[in-house]
Amino acid sequence: MLMSTTFYPLLAKCLATGAAALQLASCSSTQPTLAHAPVAKVCGEPQHGVASIYTDHRTASGERFQSGALTAAHRSLPLGSQVKVTHLGTNKSVIVRINDRGPYIRGRIIDLTPAAAAQIGLGYSQGIAKVKVERIEPTPAGG
Repeated sequence: MLMSTTFYPLLAKCLATGAAALQLASCSSTQPTLAHAPVAKVCGEPQHGVASIYTDHRTASGERFQSGALTAAHRSLPLGSQVKVTHLGTNKSVIVRINDRGPYIRGRIIDLTPAAAAQIGLGYSQGIAKVKVERIEPTPAGG
């Protein structure tokens, strides 16, 4: 019974706070979440399109390409920004850091390293997948 008397009012307050924050500034809005989960702040509108897997080459940031890293290439997002990529077929998500430019194939919005692609269930056999890309502001580990 404690949950019904304390959890639901707390959830309603969280939702109201999140809605008010959305109205104030889109880049610093708080998504409603449970109290124990870290809050990721979404910045701007999500993008929908096609993701692909890319392999070894020199990155635009000057970093050495690492297939095991959770990084990605995007045409316009700032280098170093973090994005949440959600595979629309599997509903699995991964957070990656943008460290390169691309993809340069029409219709594609993001290139993922093999490790990032594997996290969302995108394998070489599929090659591409429909995804949602949301830029996020990193939050401290402590929430």
